[in-house]
Amino acid sequence: MITGDHAVTAGAIAAQLGITGRAITGAEFRAMSDDEAMRQIDGIGVIARVSPEDKVHLVDILRKKGHVVGMTGDGVNDAPALKKADIGIAMGITGTEVSKQAAVMILTDDNYATIVKAVGLGRAVYDNLMRFIRFQMAGLFGYIATFIGASLLDILGGIPFLPLQTMWLNFTVNVFQAIGLGYGKPREGLMKDPPRPKEQQIMPRRLMRWLVLYGLIMAAGTLGVLAWANASYGDVVARTMGVTTFALFRLFSSLETADEEESLFSGSILGNRPLLMATGLSVLTIIFATELGFLQRILGTINLSPDQWAICLLVSLSLIIVEEARKLLKIRTTEAPAGPVSVAAAAA
Repeated sequence: MITGDHAVTAGAIAAQLGITGRAITGAEFRAMSDDEAMRQIDGIGVIARVSPEDKVHLVDILRKKGHVVGMTGDGVNDAPALKKADIGIAMGITGTEVSKQAAVMILTDDNYATIVKAVGLGRAVYDNLMRFIRFQMAGLFGYIATFIGASLLDILGGIPFLPLQTMWLNFTVNVFQAIGLGYGKPREGLMKDPPRPKEQQIMPRRLMRWLVLYGLIMAAGTLGVLAWANASYGDVVARTMGVTTFALFRLFSSLETADEEESLFSGSILGNRPLLMATGLSVLTIIFATELGFLQRILGTINLSPDQWAICLLVSLSLIIVEEARKLLKIRTTEAPAGPVSVAAAAA
């Protein structure tokens, strides 16, 4: 807490709020060098009788220590610190127009608990967005590698899927799973995670490499099924098995990407109803594409025997094996979390 009130008053209020650490005055804080302030700041809970410059200085010190800093305030004198912080939070009812303009978040109800709700919503949206991106990019690499591989290896004349089969995949399994991931339940423990690094890219190189690997696994498995089935049963059965294998790859990819670190077999996915419903629809479309007569005529597919279904399923399960191994070995696809969070509350 950093405030213009008296240190004794501020200290008493801080104790009621559960803010730990000793109370000092702005004059004591200004007298410290930057190195000394950085050493002592973790033991300070209240800075009282401060000037606007002290608030900015506190933000600077906390950021130098690696903290992600949120600053709340409502007055004109809070505006510089609100602007300087990683996220400035102004009061919507009692806040001045200057503080609202300087902030990036405005609490319309002036309730500090709303900050927690806002952070939770923001994290859920970002997490679902990353699920969607991982799923889509892995599929994109899979498509590219499959078509390039079929051309280079002369599998089915370089045309692994017919145009309508490709469209069917994109408008059924891809769409359903993307919706399930985008609107799915936020993963457990999301609010316990430290904030991500401020410079972290949406698609860092490490994640890109893993997604390329997933695409190559999809392509290798699909092309292997296509080549084997073409030699054994002919092109119609081969393309049917190829489409089925690739669709199952996409399905399993979406289930694994729902949580980047937790195993698919932990059971947490059972609480994600939107994703489960989308998965059910995807399974039906995969089956209908090979079993319904009118879809067979449109898509150029044919009924598959139980053995052929088993081959498609077993090959596509290779993606789950690789992803579960990564999670078991705790190989991260993103950067390590950032430092701790500091929220400085400025009181009048």
